[in-house]
Amino acid sequence: MVLVHDIILSKRSGAALSKKQIDYFVSAYTAGDIPDYQAAALLMAIWFRGMDERETTELTLAIRDSGDIVDLSAIDGLKLDKHSTGGVADTTTLIAAPLVAACGGRVAKISGRGLGHTGGTIDKLESIPGLQASVTLNDFVRIVADCGLAIVAQSANLVPADRKLYALRDVTATVDNISLISSSIMSKKLASGADRIVLDVKVGSGAFMNQLDAARKLAGLMVAIGRRAGHRTSALVTDMNQPLGRAVGNALEVQEAIAILRGECHGDLKSLSLELAAEMLLSAELAGSREAAMNQLEAALRSGRALQHLGRMIELLDGDPRVCSDPSILPRAAEEVVVRAERGGFINQIRTAQIGSAALLLGAGRTKKDAPIDPAVGLKMEVRLGDRVHPGDALARVYVNDRKNLPSAVEQIQAAVLVGEQRVEPPPLIYEHIRD
Repeated sequence: MVLVHDIILSKRSGAALSKKQIDYFVSAYTAGDIPDYQAAALLMAIWFRGMDERETTELTLAIRDSGDIVDLSAIDGLKLDKHSTGGVADTTTLIAAPLVAACGGRVAKISGRGLGHTGGTIDKLESIPGLQASVTLNDFVRIVADCGLAIVAQSANLVPADRKLYALRDVTATVDNISLISSSIMSKKLASGADRIVLDVKVGSGAFMNQLDAARKLAGLMVAIGRRAGHRTSALVTDMNQPLGRAVGNALEVQEAIAILRGECHGDLKSLSLELAAEMLLSAELAGSREAAMNQLEAALRSGRALQHLGRMIELLDGDPRVCSDPSILPRAAEEVVVRAERGGFINQIRTAQIGSAALLLGAGRTKKDAPIDPAVGLKMEVRLGDRVHPGDALARVYVNDRKNLPSAVEQIQAAVLVGEQRVEPPPLIYEHIRD
């Protein structure tokens, strides 16, 4: 007989937990047979003592198996998934997924709604008039088979253990443990049914991981979990010391993604989206080299095929595909306010998390689960690290419907953008590729 008291004691003493112990804990806690105070004690023991690669994989698989596992076998070819650990102005999924689909890939992605500075990928998509991202599994499979990609909302019975455990981690200060982070992310990816997984692990002032070594460890562990679970997994460790794109806010980010797919916008967001898409093509053996993958992707951009695939997915999700040719049909804020530089010099630092907090103040994100968001509001950054500015130059443009928090948001943006006398070199966009 397995007793949760003994599991807590084992981990508190630094012992590795067995598969039987891990499976029992996850299933019993999900079923409500283990009280929160005992689950919290084990999470704290894991936070202090850690878990090895084998334990973390067993925990991931137990969480995966707590609910539905998506079967994508009815779709021809290898199915691909991509995940970002989160950042500010990170809309790579809406760019990379249609690019890969236009090159023959099958992208089957189940995403979540956001908690924090802006909505998640689903909230961004649902800013498109009419679009409904909650679909049945049969519809999910049908859409991928039809247009090569589907980005849909997570169902209630996908990894229910993760929802319970994450809520408890959130209130017990046990979120920031690499094994617990990895098992949370990878359980959802493995339950989603894709054959190949590409991860974008962010590091920097706007990322969950602030230090490069920690980001590398997280990326390496998730790649190892994927390998142990029989899914080829790779990761890019990428920079989040400034917003990735210009737009921060749901409809604004959709508009920027469409502009990139229309060939009207360039910069780091486009560059990283292409790199992630290339990694997906390489993972699925749809390209023999990075150069060949990039050539395919650039052709898909120039021809408009990637945009066509996005439009078709939007249509199949009951959204208005005209948004791809006329982004003005997206929700628009009532007022635009320019935030200006108070001194001249060079942009030496952008406190990215503060930029995200400013968007949250404007109503672009949630402070608690299921809180409403305003899809129209947010901001657009006008500067990048290393840029020269003069007094009065625009640092950002704020889009607002409710002025209540506007002064605080403007103050946050001005405090987040640090101007100095000497120019600094921006950090690299990609620090490392990690493959199994």
